[in-house]
Amino acid sequence: MKTMLGMAAAMTLSAGVAIAAEKWDMPMAYSDSNFHTQNGKAFASCVRTGTGGDLDITVHGGGSLFKGGEIKRAVQTGQVQIGERLLSAHQNEEPIFGIDSIPFLASSFDASESLFAATRETLEETLEEQNLKLLYSVPWPPQGFYFKKEVNNVADMEGIKFRSYNSATARLAELTGMVPVQIEAAEISQAFATGVAESMISSGATGYDRKVWESLTHFYEVDGWLPRNAVMVNMDAWDDLDEEDQNVVMGCAELAAYSGLWRSKQYTDFTMKGLAENGMSVGPASDGLVGELKEIGETMTTEWLNAAGESGEAVVKAYREATK
Repeated sequence: MKTMLGMAAAMTLSAGVAIAAEKWDMPMAYSDSNFHTQNGKAFASCVRTGTGGDLDITVHGGGSLFKGGEIKRAVQTGQVQIGERLLSAHQNEEPIFGIDSIPFLASSFDASESLFAATRETLEETLEEQNLKLLYSVPWPPQGFYFKKEVNNVADMEGIKFRSYNSATARLAELTGMVPVQIEAAEISQAFATGVAESMISSGATGYDRKVWESLTHFYEVDGWLPRNAVMVNMDAWDDLDEEDQNVVMGCAELAAYSGLWRSKQYTDFTMKGLAENGMSVGPASDGLVGELKEIGETMTTEWLNAAGESGEAVVKAYREATK
């Protein structure tokens, strides 16, 4: 009798283990309404459905679980299993993380996809050395300048407090005579409202989500670059998944990359109209300003190549060959 009770208890325990879902937390830096966060939630739903509930990912938007600057480290050290981060914010760790923020190297959606294709293998290898696995990457819309006054040339930027979000934007501020101030996405509205910052280069999506028309007046389209967000998994957590669930996650990641690109393109037009409808002056920058910015872009490209060395040169060469 005791033996039968023991077997029954063991079977019950085994069944409980079998149906217990693996739960992952996924911090994201952007508001729940942002297309990256919406895409992340769709990815989590895909994984939940595809694994039959074996893997349940909870998305925490708006920097609510970890702030943007903390997310990569949190995933890397296993504080959370998965997260999304703007990798160019970590260019100080590895130059390859900042390749998508070199001004005018890749300034369209097609070019951004080609640059990522040329970069992906090196990027994956670099992340694996940091105990991270790259799942998918989605570009932001093309970057443009926000100001609270009319700007027609670089001289007009002198002394303006400029929101930077990575080393490339900080360097851009220096080369244009502006004053860089490091500000995460979740803090943008407050920074502009309080005068901590007076300008930024970002997508229409960021400006629209943060209602920057309450503080700023002009958006200039320059299509400087398309920075990319990357969704990464802690390698130990990844290795704990069985092969079937890993395959589901990678399949959902491919869908998320495709869906995210589509969302980014659609959101570009929507947010441009939204900024204008809320009173901002929206339009292309002057030819003179674009010309000056492209000269600065050449300087920053040279600086990046010098820092990245042979591996960086090889990536840029492969990208340029593919886009001839």
